Amino acid sequence: MNAIIGRQREIKSLEKVAVSTKSEFVAIYGRRRVGKTFLVREYFQYDFDFQLTGLANANTYQQLINFHTALSRQSEVEMDSVPPNWFEAFQRLVDHIERINEARKKIIFLDELPWMDTARSDFLIALEHFWNSWATNRRDVILITCGSAASWMVNTLINNTGGLHNRVTERIKIEPFTLREAELMLKVRNNVLDRYQILQLYMVMGGIPFYLDAVSPEMSASQNIEEMCFRKNGLLVSEYRHLFHSLFKNASRHEAVVTALSSKAMGLTRKELINATGLHTGGSTTKVLNELEESGFLSRYTPFNKKSRETIYRLSDFYSLFYLKFIKNNTNYDEGVWVNTIDHPSHRAWTGYTFEQVCLAHISQIKKELGISGIYSQSCSWKSSQSNGGAQIDLVIDRRDRVVNLCEIKYSINAFSINKSYADNLRNKIAIFRNETKTQKAIFLTMITTFGLHRNEYSSSVVQNEMKMDALFQ
Repeated sequence: MNAIIGRQREIKSLEKVAVSTKSEFVAIYGRRRVGKTFLVREYFQYDFDFQLTGLANANTYQQLINFHTALSRQSEVEMDSVPPNWFEAFQRLVDHIERINEARKKIIFLDELPWMDTARSDFLIALEHFWNSWATNRRDVILITCGSAASWMVNTLINNTGGLHNRVTERIKIEPFTLREAELMLKVRNNVLDRYQILQLYMVMGGIPFYLDAVSPEMSASQNIEEMCFRKNGLLVSEYRHLFHSLFKNASRHEAVVTALSSKAMGLTRKELINATGLHTGGSTTKVLNELEESGFLSRYTPFNKKSRETIYRLSDFYSLFYLKFIKNNTNYDEGVWVNTIDHPSHRAWTGYTFEQVCLAHISQIKKELGISGIYSQSCSWKSSQSNGGAQIDLVIDRRDRVVNLCEIKYSINAFSINKSYADNLRNKIAIFRNETKTQKAIFLTMITTFGLHRNEYSSSVVQNEMKMDALFQ
């Protein structure tokens, strides 16, 4: 278990299951490549009484062959033929477990469970029968189910309205690493990159352990990005093609939403998304949005002092954004493709927007730096309703102690300098925000930058709080 980085909350959940005095049904889900299988295997030290991984794009018979092969290898029960259906398959699993006479937990790990639920296979009914008629009558079974298809795991398994209703006893969602966890993982793998370079990598691939594991310690951040994203056989060149189709049915709708969001830094409302994608206004669009949110591709925010129907959707998957901005249409696999874009306007726009997204993904770290972790707050962005001369705020932290932090987020390669013109602009933003929102709360302007502020008369007069990117690594 020493190989596990972070995941303290998830480990506590597994520890609770391991010492339980009843049988436990665990559902683990999260985005592809986020480390679900690794966590389970490392925590249980690869010691399972039965382990099976579903097959992608296979039919029922192929799934049953896979089950038969796995059980034949792991069991002493003689089985001459492939089970004709899932009811028989689970009965053979029962026979296998009942032969284990040791007084300990019997651990069953079914990985990529959604892939086993093929059309007209009765897999879910058989699983329900296995759990309700056998496992719950024992005290020593731990059934761990895992899947990247978060929508199936949540809608079909966890929120099941049939025989598996409320049968899942422990629900664990695996999130991408924070910056701190990404830094720790890179250090464990002998990378000596500084935080600015780690931030660059995070802005490209997010906190996805599988991607971070491919970072070479012999190369800089820029070189790694070049190698993984702009070489013909780079790891992240073809990843996008498989990403959505491995998670969703009719994935073209999900891709359309992600593509639309990638072009709008401030995000889109539901109505704007429907107009941009051609999706219908009914429940099917709600399902797509919920599935993307559960899988970590988008986040929703309710603007300051607005109603929930005015929710803003923003793309939160860093790799998807980077792919659509820079990899998708790249046909030049010569050396230096990435380095040569650094001074391009599209690169500067991407760094500014993506650094904002990094900050939005680390709200708890920002609150800790501000010393307000214990104060209830809501976080959102804000945009003026004025068509001309309006203003927008990257991040608003609306606090219950009658303070609002208006956060300006700036990505730069040096300390950021506020001049007279920008100071006037900031004061104007605050005035517009107060006038339009009619807030009576105190307003604190907070600057979040990569390397801090260059202190001068303007920064001192307008900024109440400032923090560097180091705060995000807490």
